[in-house]
Amino acid sequence: MNYDLIVFGGGTAGVSAAYTASKLGIKTLLVEKTDVLGGSITQGLVVPVMKVNSNGINTDFYKDLLSYSKLYSANHTYIDENTGWFNPELLKIVFDKMLRTVNCDILFSSVPADISLSFKDSLFNVILKHKLLSLYIETKYIIDATANGEIFKILNCDFQNTSDNSQAPSLRFIIGGINVNKFADWLLDLDKDRTVTTAEYTDNQVYLSTACTWDDNKKWALAPILKEAVSNGVLEYQDTAYFQVFSIPKMPNCLAVNAPRIILDDDEDIRDPFVYSRALIQGRERIYRLSEFCKKYFPGFENSYISHISDMLGVRESYRVKGLYTFTKDDILNPKNFSNVAFACDYPIDIHTNKASDDKLEYSNSTYNVPIECLISDKYNNLYSAGKIISADFEAQAALRTQMSCFSMGEAAAKDIYKKLSTI
Repeated sequence: MNYDLIVFGGGTAGVSAAYTASKLGIKTLLVEKTDVLGGSITQGLVVPVMKVNSNGINTDFYKDLLSYSKLYSANHTYIDENTGWFNPELLKIVFDKMLRTVNCDILFSSVPADISLSFKDSLFNVILKHKLLSLYIETKYIIDATANGEIFKILNCDFQNTSDNSQAPSLRFIIGGINVNKFADWLLDLDKDRTVTTAEYTDNQVYLSTACTWDDNKKWALAPILKEAVSNGVLEYQDTAYFQVFSIPKMPNCLAVNAPRIILDDDEDIRDPFVYSRALIQGRERIYRLSEFCKKYFPGFENSYISHISDMLGVRESYRVKGLYTFTKDDILNPKNFSNVAFACDYPIDIHTNKASDDKLEYSNSTYNVPIECLISDKYNNLYSAGKIISADFEAQAALRTQMSCFSMGEAAAKDIYKKLSTI
């Protein structure tokens, strides 16, 4: 089999890349190791998508995603004009539909067994393993959207130097069986800070959002309640590191919970498979405590239950590849002009740590542009990256890792490949 492009990884960046390439007429194969597309936004339950000002650069995929989502009532626009409130279960269907519409080939439950490059004709020779079946495929281009740089590893490419810095992972879940109207009334009366707590009734459903963290830079309305639960032994102190809830379209009795944060020891590395496995166990234990806390302390949660637990750990930063250009913190705080912009962003440097009051939010004074060279390998000009493995330093990656930026990265990589194929 022969393809112009193989995209490895069917998460936010990979779906965008495969869809965009196929829509442009590139013969594309999307390879996903699980049985569902979407990655963090579906399996990881990371909803809603955080709002980012991208200046309209490489946002065609997102616009199409909104159009398709409306067909399945899988999307809602919230108070602050954030269009990114999605239903993670319905998006599984939406992504399938989008890729079928543009005739993109998909292989689920498949992983790369081996990849080599024929320097004679610049073709990648790929061996894929699908359960007990192996496939041999040739392709002109590859986009690595695996979130861990799996293709870059196989091809012995370089990665950014690791540092002592790291971000705390998380494991999200959904609580069902909630009287959301009752909870919203109580919450709005408790917290008058509308930068933290909001609610509205629209689309025959109450939508709300609220948060509380163990950082003391804000006076969180929920903080005394969490503190009381710790005193009563319902929660552990570390369970209070981060707590945030959001409504979900077409799930009127459910709330998505951005928690718990997984607390690692200073010498633990989430890339270690044993550490990763222990983190999952820790996360599920914390989820049970948090769900019991909600039931005991929040009006409207009396009959609530754990509806979904994320199928994947939310790892904010692991491997960062080495591209033709490494985006830095200075590129964010002092934006530069680049000749070939892949995407634009105004999201802050957002670092989640293992220690209370040690989180970091650092904003740029303006929207900053990220060049396409951050997505192209410094070793192979027909190998691209997309997603949180982008060529960036630790601080810059903490601003570029959001789902909106990942959508744009995938689109930008696909369009750049289309340009190269058009000149052949």
